[in-house]
Amino acid sequence: MDQNVNIRQLNERIQKESGFTDLLSIEMGKVIVGQKHLVENLMIALLANGHILLEGVPGLAKTLAISTLAKAIDAKFSRIQFTPDLLPADVTGTLIYSQKKEAFEVHKGPVFANFVLADEINRAPAKVQSALLEAMQERQVTLGDETYPLPEPFLVMATQNPIEQEGTYPLPEAQVDRFMLKVLVDYPRKEEEKQILRMNTTGEFPKPDAVVTPADIVRAREVVREVYMDEKIERYIVDIVYATRTPGDYGLAGLEGLIGFGASPRASISLAAAARAYAFIKRRGYVIPEDVRAVCPEVLRHRIGLTYEAEAENVTSDQIIEKVINAVIVP
Repeated sequence: MDQNVNIRQLNERIQKESGFTDLLSIEMGKVIVGQKHLVENLMIALLANGHILLEGVPGLAKTLAISTLAKAIDAKFSRIQFTPDLLPADVTGTLIYSQKKEAFEVHKGPVFANFVLADEINRAPAKVQSALLEAMQERQVTLGDETYPLPEPFLVMATQNPIEQEGTYPLPEAQVDRFMLKVLVDYPRKEEEKQILRMNTTGEFPKPDAVVTPADIVRAREVVREVYMDEKIERYIVDIVYATRTPGDYGLAGLEGLIGFGASPRASISLAAAARAYAFIKRRGYVIPEDVRAVCPEVLRHRIGLTYEAEAENVTSDQIIEKVINAVIVP
């Protein structure tokens, strides 16, 4: 009974605290036409303190989405265009010798921002990608002998173009795993495209207002961690992740030849964090199985390795995830 009272109190508190997510959605909706799925996942990554990888053809408002989010939060935004000749110092910064002071001065790179857009991340060589890796994982950058913390909140949104393969460097598995979510961005619907066309031809671009501060986001993250997750839901998350590693144990023997490697323990952590953030956005103080199912494709699609057999049969990780979700018993 006591627990029920606690959950009721938590529910009321979260309904109060999560009000700003509606404000953020409204501000983003002013500028971004459609793409509700993208906006929702950006919010999940932001509240769950994770990074997000977007895959889609050019021109689908990926850059616009994160710059709009930064404006609505009144946060610092920087964009790094990844190219094959980019150097790690172009991302993290470097030490520059000052003749006047006769000492090295720190020149911080564009990664020192709240929102960093790594545009076409797969165009840069491994050295640059590993420099970004430390920033993403440790939330800090080392320049010379000194280590500098990155501002809070810190979110990396990386984009990659799935079509072009020439002059690109596939992201190493270790780096892909650092992204909490991988979102596939699709074309807008006909009605939405008409709206986009009208906005661009009349030149009337609405500007988002700053409705939230970075401090509000940091505070909201603390509340998101308090969202109640029952042991049954924890077991459900572990079962889903285990089903990608040992599909035979879950009546999915047909998938064994298609999965090269299953999701890592980081997938379980990300699933729990993303499900909590999703419940928070839905203004609920507890996680239900539907929350886990809603975030499953984005959390798992880049963490399942496919075999050559799967690729030959045109089986995608999304199809595997769907089979896994349908096979694992819902609590």
